[in-house]
Amino acid sequence: MAYNWLREAGLLERVAEPGPVPQRIFEAAVLGLPWFQDADILVQDPGELPEDALTAAEALGIDRGQAFRHVHALWGKVDLEQRERIGAAGETALVKLLEGSVDAQIRHVSQASDGHGYDIEVAGTSCWLHIEVKTTPRRQRITVFLSRHEYETMIRDPAWQLVAVRLSANLEIEAVCSVPREWIAQNTPRDRVVSGRWESCRLTVPLSEIANGITRLMSLLYDDASPMIDGTAGW
Repeated sequence: MAYNWLREAGLLERVAEPGPVPQRIFEAAVLGLPWFQDADILVQDPGELPEDALTAAEALGIDRGQAFRHVHALWGKVDLEQRERIGAAGETALVKLLEGSVDAQIRHVSQASDGHGYDIEVAGTSCWLHIEVKTTPRRQRITVFLSRHEYETMIRDPAWQLVAVRLSANLEIEAVCSVPREWIAQNTPRDRVVSGRWESCRLTVPLSEIANGITRLMSLLYDDASPMIDGTAGW
């Protein structure tokens, strides 16, 4: 049984990789545990490690402090890979949804350059919107990473709008909502000294603050616009 698990986890093919073998086995073990995707919230210090992680660590001769560091290092790597994958899928899905719902020219500008400070441009006769897309697979939690460039674009560009997209496990779009600019401005960090400044921040948006759909596009909607865009479908 142990041999089969090692093979299924892909560890047998990674024997020659650098790094301690116990660490690789431990990380493979915790990767599939149900709490791992929320490790950043659920495990804030070594004392909060779940019993299954502690049992695996003890069997492999890894102390609690090392186990905690391994969990968070692995979570950071997996989270970054997932954000890149679902982020691209979320942008593409929203572009397609907008093209069938809005009487305007839709440009996926981030495909050409990431220097705009937003991902999608909507150019209509009565409305012009610059949409920064943040994608999540979660229903009850909207956590977004905002760069300094995106924030400063929001401050100087009145057309800028942060839109959250929820995707299914199959990367199909399930819900769309808008996050108020005022809330973002109130909850981003503040530079306290001239010798240091923040470059990226993580924001957890309360569901009470979101608006279903993209309300700023209401004047451009087709009669048969998607309920995810016109706001009749909830988050």
